[in-house]
Amino acid sequence: MKSATIQLETLVCPSCMQKIESALKSLDGVDQDTVKVLFNSSKAKLDFDEDKVSIDEIEDSIKR
Repeated sequence: MKSATIQLETLVCPSCMQKIESALKSLDGVDQDTVKVLFNSSKAKLDFDEDKVSIDEIEDSIKR
């Protein structure tokens, strides 16, 4: 497992935070228990298995 902290664009509402968190948790290879989207600092923190999902795929999921 690898840990990542991803800087997000400024989050403007809690709904956006929840959507990003749900999208990350749905990715195969992401440890759902470690996903945290921090509203005040606009960061996402998570652990993931590099053999199942890449950081690029994680970032693409956030952008969608």
